[in-house]
Amino acid sequence: MRYAVWVLVAGLVAVLVAACQPQGVRRGSRERGAGGAGKGDREPLLLLDGGGKQSPGPAGPVADNNRCFVCHLNYVQEPIAVVHAKANIGCANCHGNCDAHIADESWASGGNGTPPGILYTRDKVNPFCFGCHSRDKLPASRHAAFLAGTAKEKHCTDCHGQHRLAQRQCKWK
Repeated sequence: MRYAVWVLVAGLVAVLVAACQPQGVRRGSRERGAGGAGKGDREPLLLLDGGGKQSPGPAGPVADNNRCFVCHLNYVQEPIAVVHAKANIGCANCHGNCDAHIADESWASGGNGTPPGILYTRDKVNPFCFGCHSRDKLPASRHAAFLAGTAKEKHCTDCHGQHRLAQRQCKWK
């Protein structure tokens, strides 16, 4: 069973590595010879081809969240994770650098797992976000009702990203 899990994880990592190749690297970008049917047959990238303009890459270092993405593949392209990673703010900056959580595979066999170092209940989300994103610097035009307390959306994660788990897969120890 453990071997099967490792094979699955290794396969997912291989897919991620292949998908994260630079945008300029294309498969099948060779010119066809005399027997070919096209001028420059270029196949699109499988996962990263936006079909149009590509957003510029980050100007500085990017957070390395690979340790987390081995299990939490759903956050690889999640907006909050992506924006923060481009600013060199990784998962561990918010959730702690928890080796015990990363090493615990008991959830795969029905166990309870070890929680990350820091989790946020809904009432703790805004105070944590405001630790870096001060209220006075939020764009007033988009946040007026939120800041006045009259918005339907009460938590930063109600509008920003899909960072909250709809259903937790395990119950923590």
